[in-house]
Amino acid sequence: MTPAKMVKAVREATTGWDYAAVSIGYPGPVVHNQPISEPHNLGRGWVGFNFQKAFRRPVRLINDAAMQALGSYAGGRMLFLGLGTGLGSAMIVDGILEPMELAHLPYKKGRTYEDYVGLRGLKRLGKKKWFRHVADVVAQLKIALEADYVVLGGGNAKLLKKLPPGSRLGDNNNAFRGGFRLWQRSDGPVGRAPKRSRMRTGK
Repeated sequence: MTPAKMVKAVREATTGWDYAAVSIGYPGPVVHNQPISEPHNLGRGWVGFNFQKAFRRPVRLINDAAMQALGSYAGGRMLFLGLGTGLGSAMIVDGILEPMELAHLPYKKGRTYEDYVGLRGLKRLGKKKWFRHVADVVAQLKIALEADYVVLGGGNAKLLKKLPPGSRLGDNNNAFRGGFRLWQRSDGPVGRAPKRSRMRTGK
């Protein structure tokens, strides 16, 4: 999928809708409301694309894992891991959102975290071994990042028969809540996140 195809599909799907703004969850790093690299699992052309002009509306762009994390947040130090095609990750500490790129860091045998707990890992290892690696990754990262709790989201999280200790199941629908929160004004820390985070959430 290219950005032009995405915009065309969304505009067709929302014909007749009355909306004033657009929130986009992007599967890659975002800085100052723009992608800074092309996505691993989509087509090309996302970097430099003018989303606001294409939608004719104000647009706020954020990493897709960060958007779901924002919608899942319930206070304290939360680590979000999105188990989907790849591995999305974000951290929120006392309301301050920090998108992360943990997926491509080395994990085992010259392979990355994403190679083990993303979709490729699930297909290569099978569910039983994949479950074990998910539990191991959650335990390692929870300790390393001193998270109070871990939220496991993404399309493959529902395959987990038993959740690792210290984690809870997220929901892809939380991304919608996160998209709305990008536009909410707040006197709390989440509302101040863009001033203190490299990822601008537009608050």
